[in-house]
Amino acid sequence: MLLGKIFGKVTTKEFKFLAEAEVRKFEYVQVYHEVYEYVLCQVVELEKQENMTTALCQIIGFKDKDAKIKKLRIPFEPGSEVLSAEDDFISSIIKLENTQTGAYLGKLEGRDIPVQLDLKKLLTKHVAVLAKSGSGKSYSVGVLLEEIIDKKVPLLIIDPHGEYSSMNLPNDNEEEKKLMATFGVTPQGFKINEYGDTTVNPKVRPLRLPNNLSSQELVDMLPVRLSASQLGLLYSATQDMSACDFDSVIYSLQQEESNAKWNVIKVIEQLNNIGLFSSAPTPYHELVKSGSCSIVNFKGIDPDIQDIIVYKLTKDLFELRKQNKIPPFFLVIEEAHNYCPERSFGEKKSSKILRTIASEGRKFGLGLCVISQRPARVDKSVVSQCSTQIILKVTNPNDLKAISSSVEGITNNTEAEIQELSIGTALVTGITDVPLFVKVRPRRSLHGGHAIDILGESNGDSFSDNTLSSSDEGSDIFAQSKEFEEQDIVPLIKPNTTPKDLMVMSDIPLSDIQNILRPAYMFTCEDKEGKFKLLVSREDGRIITDKEDFQLKSLPELHKLTKKELLVLHQAYVLNQFTSLDMVKAIGSNIDIVDDLKSLIDRNYVQEISPDHFKISDKYIFSTLNKFKVFDEINYEKIPYTQKVEATVDIDSIVENLQRFTSVLDHAEVYVLTYHCVPK
Repeated sequence: MLLGKIFGKVTTKEFKFLAEAEVRKFEYVQVYHEVYEYVLCQVVELEKQENMTTALCQIIGFKDKDAKIKKLRIPFEPGSEVLSAEDDFISSIIKLENTQTGAYLGKLEGRDIPVQLDLKKLLTKHVAVLAKSGSGKSYSVGVLLEEIIDKKVPLLIIDPHGEYSSMNLPNDNEEEKKLMATFGVTPQGFKINEYGDTTVNPKVRPLRLPNNLSSQELVDMLPVRLSASQLGLLYSATQDMSACDFDSVIYSLQQEESNAKWNVIKVIEQLNNIGLFSSAPTPYHELVKSGSCSIVNFKGIDPDIQDIIVYKLTKDLFELRKQNKIPPFFLVIEEAHNYCPERSFGEKKSSKILRTIASEGRKFGLGLCVISQRPARVDKSVVSQCSTQIILKVTNPNDLKAISSSVEGITNNTEAEIQELSIGTALVTGITDVPLFVKVRPRRSLHGGHAIDILGESNGDSFSDNTLSSSDEGSDIFAQSKEFEEQDIVPLIKPNTTPKDLMVMSDIPLSDIQNILRPAYMFTCEDKEGKFKLLVSREDGRIITDKEDFQLKSLPELHKLTKKELLVLHQAYVLNQFTSLDMVKAIGSNIDIVDDLKSLIDRNYVQEISPDHFKISDKYIFSTLNKFKVFDEINYEKIPYTQKVEATVDIDSIVENLQRFTSVLDHAEVYVLTYHCVPK
């Protein structure tokens, strides 16, 4: 469709044309060039005088023979026809085509063109989502997170207000459900693992951090700044410790002669008493694992404690990622101005590590997304490291100035448009030289923040985003995730016996020794004798009593026995082998035990080895569980295997059974390595 013809002064960056048909601001147009053929341009301003409308266009570029977007070196000829751009042409220039790693954000304003963000670059070049409160910020982030979860990229979300907890539920908003057909999506809830304060939200898992700290970590997390003499005292007390736990540090400080120790001890006890640190911490490999989304819900948690958690959590996870002990993942920081504020607003405990992740994370496959309703208060060095920015409505002059100074391609015209963006319309930069506008699609999952009219009233903005070009520095998070899985770096419990030992000890020649990985849980439990670790098979829920030969025993269902049956079973355990007369004597009463004994035999708790001769079953555990405790640490190793057995038992049923015998504090998914010897 012909819109008009170019007139007046023409440069390689912009031109004007006299509109002969209806033209909208930010509409895409195409103009034929004798050298470059069709070139994509965009209307950035309209001027109307009486019966004449003049449009100012910014030139986006053309695609060369190598399919790269190039700028003009020769301007258009005055008089050239300006046409409404075709959908296919727009898609080809700004790369809106679907990809396997594309995140469907929405559609171009005024066009039926799906907008795909290339997650490869989005996750490794970092993202900033900037907007004023109530502009649809958390809603738009939710759309992005849905796409990331769909692509099986591990996600860790720092959620100060519990806005993302509802992602496990499908969207039930009737108005939005009507719009979903237009955008080609359907309601869907997503599996999430949520951690937080169980006193505020009993449905979340408790979050516990390791209490083995370095002396520097301890200093960094203390609620008050120590004086030079106090620091010297603390370093003196911890200099011989490879890792500091609170009890050891306090004990060591008590041995110091200086009276200054008491103030230091008081501060350390204050940190310890918040109940955040534990010798049985939340396993990091559960927070970050392939295909999972973990949310750290800070609702109800004091801001100072939030700061400590973000510091310790991100620091430890970054170190594990550098060692390739956890898969590549995407870290989302909501209300980022609270955790990495601009330096003029003060320094937080988490500021330094977040600056480090922003500058170095991409090298190690750690993507960062910072979200804020106060862009001016976010550390500029962090925002400047975000190659992609998703900007919604912003009106505060200081915030607009901060965006303009840290985001490339923001002109005065664009800055004015940011103030007028409708709710649900986003401006995305870092894709092309021209900022692009999009109407964000409806959420598939339930929105947990303030209700938002996702489409709102159109104000003529046009949006677009594209998949980023293939030339990209930094890590490919998808390739790294695949490589991480292919390497079979698994949480492993290994036997003490090695394949070499088996070759030597075997009575027959062996042609091969195959590695079999058996799924298990390592539980941290506690009884009156203290804490201990226990291995439980994820194949059938039995206790692994010997990891060398992979021997297993079941727990008896004692809650289903009568008091009399429990009495007989207890004596059977004490006697081990017995006759009916032995049992009667042991019980100390001339009572009928025939029916009770038969019931125990039927349940396989007691075996009849000959007429009137019985023994306690060796298939069940009747002693205290700590007799089967293990001392192994979980190792993350790359290991080839012949078979990786599937887990079939869910965690809830195992925990329910275990808690009848002991207190369960924590658990971690592991694989127990077993060997299969193949004779020659």
